[in-house]
This record gives sequence, C-alpha cells and structure tokens, in this order.
Amino acid sequence: MRVDLMSFGMPLHRAQELADAAEKAGFSGAVVTEGGRSAYLTVAAMALASERLELATGIAVAFPRSPMVTAQVAWELADTSHGRFRLGLGTQVEAHMRRRYDAPFDHPGPRLAEYVEALRAVFRAFRGEAPLAFEGRFYRLSLLPPMWSPGPIDVPDPPVDVAAVNPFMLRVAGTVADGVHVHPLNHRRYLTEVVQPQVKAGAVAAGRDPAGLRLTVPVLTAAGDDAAQARWREAARAQVAFYGSTPNYAMLFELLGRPDTTARIRERQKAGDMAGMAAVVDDELLSHFLVQGTFAELPRLLVERFAGVADRLVLYFAGTAWGQDPGALEAYGEVAREVRRLRADDAPALSAHSSTNDARERVDRR
Repeated sequence: MRVDLMSFGMPLHRAQELADAAEKAGFSGAVVTEGGRSAYLTVAAMALASERLELATGIAVAFPRSPMVTAQVAWELADTSHGRFRLGLGTQVEAHMRRRYDAPFDHPGPRLAEYVEALRAVFRAFRGEAPLAFEGRFYRLSLLPPMWSPGPIDVPDPPVDVAAVNPFMLRVAGTVADGVHVHPLNHRRYLTEVVQPQVKAGAVAAGRDPAGLRLTVPVLTAAGDDAAQARWREAARAQVAFYGSTPNYAMLFELLGRPDTTARIRERQKAGDMAGMAAVVDDELLSHFLVQGTFAELPRLLVERFAGVADRLVLYFAGTAWGQDPGALEAYGEVAREVRRLRADDAPALSAHSSTNDARERVDRR
C-alpha cells in the first residue's frame, strides 16, 4: 500500500516546490485534481521537479477534451516523467459539463468507456503499431499523418484510471480501466460491499483479471495534537457535508443506516446555511469518513481501515497542510513511510496476489 498526497492545481512554481517537498518527505506520489487550474500543467511541473514521485491526475475531466487531445497530453507526461504518470479521468457532474464546459454528457458511462478505448487506439497509432482507425458510437478517429504524431516513447503507455461512485460506473471502470479512483466521500462498508464487488464484476464480465486493477482511495484525516485534530476534524466535517449534498452520493449514507442525510444537507444548502450543512454530519457519522489520531497513531489506523481494500491511499489534506505550513509535510511523509513499512507484504485490493510485474514494482520502489 503506497501513500500519496492530494493536490489541487496551483501556480506552477508552487507545484514544483510541493513536488520537491513531497519527494523528500517520503510520499510515494502526488495526485492532482482538476478545478480552477489544469491538472495536466500541474503534473508537468511536478514531473520536471522530481525524480521518483509517481504522478497522477485524480481526476482530469474527460468530455471537454477529445480523446486525441487527452492522448497527446498523457503521452507527453508519460515521456517527461519517464513513466511515472497515470492518467486519471472522470465525468464530473452534468451541470458542470453542460453549463461550465458546454460539453456532451449523454450516456456518460458508455461514453467514458469508449473514451478509454479510443485513447488506447491513439496510443497504438503513436507507436506505429496500427493505423488510427477508431469507429465508435461517440468518437471517430481516423486521421494521423506522420507529421502530426509524436511517435513512440521509451516508456509504457500511461495507465488509464477511471473515477467512479455508483455501481454502474464502477462496473464500467472494471471493464475498461487500469485502475479506479474512489471518491473522497467513502467508508469501509462502501468500499467492501459496493466498490470491490462491482469493479470485480465488470472486470470478470470483460474477461479481464481483477488483480490487474489498482484501487486508489482518498482519505480524510485529522492528525496532530489535540488542537490540530479538532481543526482538521471540522474541515473534514464540512467536506463530507459538501460532497454529501450531491444526490448521487446519498447511497453512502444509506449504507450506514442514515438515509435522510443528503436530504437534510440539501435543505440547509438551499437555505444558504453552511454551518447547518456541516451540523448534519454528527460525530458518529463523521467517524465513518475520517481517520483521526496523532501522527504516531495514524499509520496503524490507516492500515486497520484500508488493509485489503486500497492499493494506494491519498492523504486528502496533506497538500493543503503544506500550503499553510511547509514544515507540516514531514510529519505526513513519515506517515506515508510507516504505512509502507507496516504493509510491506500487503496484497492488492482485488485479489490475493498481484501480477509478477506489479509485485516487482512494489519491491523496487520501497
């Protein structure tokens, strides 16, 4: 089990500073999510400022960009990072697709599955293994003159991960992706009763080995002394309320026997009552989404919560903590190192054994 930090897009010189600090602190990687700034440019800056840090978009929004555009960017990032890049893609929600990006959103599951297949067709064409001739329901790509191709690179094609929440999209991810980005709003029951079985079902239905899929799980933490734990706990409470206001995520509360939670949060949201939204997330409910303890306690708590479930953990607040106090990252980095020590022989999330190559990769990078 590797431990990464979460980062949002930021000024590129800051991204390079964070990459350098994260690598020195002992993190396995950094996951960059897309918001007001491009995840791809942030990853590029981080790749140029680090030597070992594994980098991923988690996630970049797919539909506003054609598969060709995404393939070109991912290809360059794989090359620039010397194979340290994973392409994480997601759909975002319909309102953002239609009103912020003016992009299509019809049939998002099948569209994203086809998008991934189109990417792989482009990768094969870049390597000269096959002409570009992808004809799908949503995407048709058939023109790639030599002067417009970047040509082969000396590292493998970038793995393509898919973000998924509901059972249908989880099965889609299992069908076509190399890994799954779990939503930050998660708990162990959801991971074991929904995520793992649905991803496995998708893989098996497609004739794929579930052991080949990586499960990346963001985790909300409240770490440090009592005052720091209290501060991060309230930040996590607000984050759970924010995510919990989305109707599609209501099932996570339903699994915990709290079926009215999303409706109550949305009622407070419509009233403009941000404090009231957070208050819906009481301490008992929050405990399912939050791992809390001192920095010395945190590694064991993370292993107990996520052993057998996650291949990679992403510390959601670590990048934010660095932004507030650069010196704070060392404590989070020690958590990452200790989790690796505790789980040195851990099996991957979806199977008792990984492939020979994956096992060798984990040993080499410890």
